[in-house]
Amino acid sequence: MATRTRRPRAASPARGGSRRRLPMRLLLPCLILVAMMAMLMLRGYVHSEILADHRVQAPAASDRVPEEILEGGPVIDTRSGRTQSLSLRDHRLVLTFDDGPDPQWTPKVLDVLKEHDAHAVFFVTGTMASRYPDLVRRMVEEGHEVGLHTFNHPDLSYQSKKRVDWELSQNQLAITGAAGIRTSLFRPPYSSFADAMDNKSWPVTEYIGTRGYITIVNNTDSEDWRKPGVEEILRKATPKGGKGAIVLMHDSGGDRHQTVQALDRLLPQLKADGYEFDSLTEALGAPSAHTQVTGAELWKGKAWVFLVGASDNITAVLVVALAIIGFLVISRFVLMLLLSGVHARRVRRRGFRWGNPVFEPVSVLVPAYNEAKCIENTVRSLMASEHPIEVIVIDDGSSDGTARIVEAMGLPNVRVVRQLNAGKPAALNRGLANARYDIIVMMDGDTVFEPSTVRELVQPFGDPRVGAVAGNAKVGNRDSLIGAWQHIEYVMGFNLDRRMYDILRCMPTIPGAVGAFRRSALERVGGMSDDTLAEDTDITMAMHRDGWRVVYAEKARAWTEAPETVQQLWSQRYRWSYGTMQAIWKHRRALVERGPSGRFGRVGLPLVSLFMVLAPLLAPLIDVFLIYGLVFGPTQKTVVAWLGVLAIQLVCAAYAFRLDRERMTHLISLPLQQILYRQLMYVVLLQSWITALTGGRLRWQKLRRTGVVEAPGGAVPRQRAGSGSDRRPVG
Repeated sequence: MATRTRRPRAASPARGGSRRRLPMRLLLPCLILVAMMAMLMLRGYVHSEILADHRVQAPAASDRVPEEILEGGPVIDTRSGRTQSLSLRDHRLVLTFDDGPDPQWTPKVLDVLKEHDAHAVFFVTGTMASRYPDLVRRMVEEGHEVGLHTFNHPDLSYQSKKRVDWELSQNQLAITGAAGIRTSLFRPPYSSFADAMDNKSWPVTEYIGTRGYITIVNNTDSEDWRKPGVEEILRKATPKGGKGAIVLMHDSGGDRHQTVQALDRLLPQLKADGYEFDSLTEALGAPSAHTQVTGAELWKGKAWVFLVGASDNITAVLVVALAIIGFLVISRFVLMLLLSGVHARRVRRRGFRWGNPVFEPVSVLVPAYNEAKCIENTVRSLMASEHPIEVIVIDDGSSDGTARIVEAMGLPNVRVVRQLNAGKPAALNRGLANARYDIIVMMDGDTVFEPSTVRELVQPFGDPRVGAVAGNAKVGNRDSLIGAWQHIEYVMGFNLDRRMYDILRCMPTIPGAVGAFRRSALERVGGMSDDTLAEDTDITMAMHRDGWRVVYAEKARAWTEAPETVQQLWSQRYRWSYGTMQAIWKHRRALVERGPSGRFGRVGLPLVSLFMVLAPLLAPLIDVFLIYGLVFGPTQKTVVAWLGVLAIQLVCAAYAFRLDRERMTHLISLPLQQILYRQLMYVVLLQSWITALTGGRLRWQKLRRTGVVEAPGGAVPRQRAGSGSDRRPVG
């Protein structure tokens, strides 16, 4: 994992006339999401979920259809302006199979034909030929002819010439990619006998002839699609009086076991009657309908077949991943609901306490970099504390007068320690070195405490096994929409999680806004480290590995200022996500450690990796399939499934709000949060993954503060807008 660089990166001047390029860290997530949607679109297309039109034109008048067509044979040739109808000689029979190839039934049909040394014509759809190219290849290799049956099997009477051309070309492309050939045979979907041609279908037939295709209908319909029984199929498929026939059968579109059984009996019976079973051109004594394709067209067809296969395989993997993520999401929700309830009942029962009450003074460390707009609120909130404290403000090279503001307040038990800009971990270690007491509370410079926060935060240290305590961080600026979304996330995603992890004894993170540590525990693990961008997660994991308990104090509430713009939120969560990955990688050896300290490696680290890194990375599949289902169906089932997931989240959120005694009104924005806010978090996490895998380095970014956050009840006076700060990043 890459580590943080402390030195700010100088801004390079923009070149005249040059455009800003989209950073690779943003471009790659977008390309991945686009590629995922493209694969789903391709799959939907070849599965007839996109552009499919299965309407059947009602019979129309046939006064414009030439008599020679209506009274002629089943082979219609309108190429080069001719109008010609052809029939087969007596005792010549051409078996035709529509709608395939089918992975289950087409091989059985081919086996029967091979056994009886008979040839046939297979009118394949582009969707099926694209998905099962090996079967098309087998047809050609075993001497059968292949014809077009359109790509998506629409009724061409409803389609424009452009759509007809598309159906033919895509169908041809699939056959070329599968078997390396072109074919001149075509059968329209929903076609019947020649005398059924009408004023709607005849113009289509004429147009198809201008594209170089011979139209093949039939004059003997087995009606096997009705599944009437083997005997009935035999009766329907047998020509009368030894006449030549083109027999319509199907090798796809449902259960075709009756067709296979009937075919196995039909072939020997008609052969005994003197019939020959040829391909169409063999029966007509015409040149082969197949021509070999080479060059760019062949490679284009192969590329198409490859992409279709890839889309099917990738979609299959995505479906499995969706099932996994669905199971994980529901499992996590159930686990959170159960264990957070256990935690609440345990800490709220009458007489509960961690151990002997803690009354000894504590040191509160406030690292600050350019916090002029917030620092007065922060320090004054500490002065209202119900627990004895000393406050150490560590000014980390601020350029906006943060240190001077604190010094000018002239408050007792408040000290300012100045240092050159070195980053938050270094500031906290400097404060630790200057602290007088054995319990250390850490908070951010933009956070305010309630009067009881410190007292509640340090009570768990009555248990000598406790090395650190996580407080209850809350969003103070929740009036805006983006603030409300973060408020939901904090209450549901963070605090409900912490209750669960407390019961499991594998708390992953002590929030930087409100946390407390036993000084001896901090010193044993080497203090705060700058190896990662998530020093709070890093130190928490180090505490677990050293054998200390880390617990959650729900009543130790701190009010922090959350990012107020999408850009600031992106920067913050990008750093969190990347830093968490760094911390997991840094402490990966916990997986194999033994003893009490190994519990975090056996339980906590896998759960953190699964629920905070891997599962959110797969979670966009829910939304991708939602969009796909809404656009291409089944729309109703998709909506019901999505509403079901939303209902589960709403139940969890409502329970979390109830535990934290929060008003439910903010949950009104939960559905919108699931649609918009989550997408941002997904892309941020994906970007973090890419940065980690490519060995990229991420620097700290300073968020702009407004100083508007106060503790409830107005105990902390609002800070007036100051002179601002230059907001340069902390190294």
